[in-house]
This record gives sequence, C-alpha cells and structure tokens, in this order.
Amino acid sequence: MCRILIFFLLSCLSLQALAQKTEADTSGLENLRLYPKKNILPVRRPTLQLLPVQSAESDLKLKINYWKNWTAFGINMNQAAFSENWRGGGVNSIAFGAQSNFKADYTKDDKNFVTEVILQYGKLKNKGQLQRKTNDRIFWDNKVALKLSKHWSFFGSLNFESQFDLGYSFKKDKEGEEIQTIISRFMSPGYLTESIGFEYKTSKSFWLRIGTGTARQTFVLDKDLYLTNPKNFGVTPGQNFRNELAFQLVTNFERDIATNMSLKSRYSMFANYEQLRRIDQRLDVTLLAKINKVVNVTVAGIAVYDDDASTRIQASQTFSLGIMYKIPK
Repeated sequence: MCRILIFFLLSCLSLQALAQKTEADTSGLENLRLYPKKNILPVRRPTLQLLPVQSAESDLKLKINYWKNWTAFGINMNQAAFSENWRGGGVNSIAFGAQSNFKADYTKDDKNFVTEVILQYGKLKNKGQLQRKTNDRIFWDNKVALKLSKHWSFFGSLNFESQFDLGYSFKKDKEGEEIQTIISRFMSPGYLTESIGFEYKTSKSFWLRIGTGTARQTFVLDKDLYLTNPKNFGVTPGQNFRNELAFQLVTNFERDIATNMSLKSRYSMFANYEQLRRIDQRLDVTLLAKINKVVNVTVAGIAVYDDDASTRIQASQTFSLGIMYKIPK
C-alpha cells in the first residue's frame, strides 16, 4: 500500500515539473497570433423575397422615344500649285466637296417608318480649264412598312432624285478654247418614284425591297434641253413629263467590315413593263475609313446604266480626304 502511495506522489510531481517546463519553453511565442478555425460558427444566408409594387403609369412619368436619328456632315478640299519652272509636269488646281446625310427611323410594334436624305456637291477647277463638277446629287427616300413575319414586311415607298447645279459637256473649238454646253440642270432631269411591295430584312445591315407595283415620273422642266441632249432622258421633246410603270428591286448593305472602316452599297433595278429588255440599273459603293474621330478617307464609286440617258454604262469614281462629323458620334 505504501508503495502505491509513493508511486502516485512521484507521478504527480513529474507531471507538475513537465507542465512548468512546457510553460517556460513557450515564453518566446507570446507575439504569435492564433486564428480561429474556419467555419466554426454556422452561417445562415438570408432569403430575399421581392414583391411587386403596383404604381400608376402617370406617377412614373416615363416617356418612350421611338425615333432614332443620325446626321453626318462632311467637307473635303484638294489643292495643288506648281512654279513656272517645275519640270515634273502638273497643273494648278483646286477642288472642293461637301456632303450631308440625314436618316431617321421610327419603329413601334410592327410599324416602321424610315426617311433618308443625301445631299452631295463638289467642284474642280484646273488652270486653263473651265470649272467642272465632281459630284452633284439630291436624294430623298421615304418608306413605311408593316411587319408580316420575322423577316418580311409589306412596304410603300416614295423617293425623289435630282441635282443642284447645271451640268455641262466640254469640247474645244478650232482655236483650242473650251466650250461648255448645258446637258442637265435642276429638275432636268428629276425623278419621283412610288413603289409598293414586300421587304425582306434579316438584320440592320441588309434589306431588300421587291416593288411589284412601281411608278416613276421623269421631269424635264427645260423644254429646250433636247437641243443639246437629244435623248432628253426619255421625255418626248416639247413635253416636261413622262410616266412609267415597272417592277423594281432595291437592296442596301451597310456594315463595319474592320476597325474604323465601313462599307455601304446600294443597288437599284427598274424594269419598265413595256420595255423589259431595257432595264435601268444603278450601283453606289462607298468605303469609309476613319483616321480619327473627325478626319476620314472616302472612296466612292457609281455605275449607272440608263438607255434614256446613254447607250453605254456611266461610271464615276472619287477619292477624298476630308472632315466628317457625325451625330450621334
């Protein structure tokens, strides 16, 4: 019994000494931080309940704008000058051009209205020559459409086209002096086209109009124009007006093809029901590259076939560096 008591006392003394030694060894660790274990306490996530609140529309004072508008103004100028002893060849010249584009789109439910105005004018003057136009166009297009399905709509359109200034042809007389002859002017010709049919539209960048019922009026207000332009744009000499019924196709593609570069093309076909073998066609292609927010480079090309004006394809190409300001930017 005594032995057991002695063993028990020795064990207690040993444990006490060991505890004192351990406490002494941890005296240098008082600066250590003890972090609690993760997820010691349970976390409850609150459940959100959203309840609808009824409010009168008059109290909200909301206004929905169904109109979208785009406006662009552009100016470009080219100038060249040479000294009298310049051996590289060249002629002093100055060219000026301006254009303005406006487009408005109204869309509500299945109804759509689009109006677009394109105004272009430019002139070139070379030393020793008479002034020449580089561009001259007035174009106003209006369309109303009622959606029938995802891609198809029934439409009605009205557009007007003419020019601002006098148009001349040039030749030289026996003495080598230039002579200009008037061959066109404002409303000589002028075109007014009404069309109804179906429109196919897959995206904002592409649409196709199929005008099964189309009428076009050609105006030549200058009755003496046939003296210098025998074809007189298809209008009988001495008259001011001609009406045609036709089938029309108009397609438009407009899209950004690269960073700061956009391509726009428009093709129109006009087939007179009485002369289906002679189809009037026009293709406009414009490539616009932005150098910065204002300065841009424009390359434009036009191809026209209209046997009432010429038996051959008429072509025009322009390259310009200028300033273009758009709203919205």
